[in-house]
Amino acid sequence: DVTEIEEKEAQAKQEEQIMKEQELSNLLHEKRYLRALGLAISLDRPHTVLTVVKAILREPEGRRHLEENIVRLRKDQKEAVLAFLVTWNTNSRNCHEAQAVMETLLRHEAPDTLLQFSGIKSAVESLLPYT
Repeated sequence: DVTEIEEKEAQAKQEEQIMKEQELSNLLHEKRYLRALGLAISLDRPHTVLTVVKAILREPEGRRHLEENIVRLRKDQKEAVLAFLVTWNTNSRNCHEAQAVMETLLRHEAPDTLLQFSGIKSAVESLLPYT
């Protein structure tokens, strides 16, 4: 009978998820934004990533801090953020944050590097009407 094993696995995943949520909350409270961004991206939580971006931008010199954090992300994390910001940009409440992240990516990534991002073509096509 594998039901008990599956239940234990599901419970373990749920506990791990709760621990990550708590860690994310602690990172935001401690203003450790790079780790918070990385964890939110790994959890595939676009809204949480947006929350972290908003928290960074509320800081004094928020734009500079946002740049410092976005630049330090890995390529796969930047690709995920790019996919998230396409959605953020369609909402007028979040478009300023989306544009700030997009500006950072455009300033710090070479065009050839950006062209290698997965989903860049569809992202650009989706960004154009709203930008």
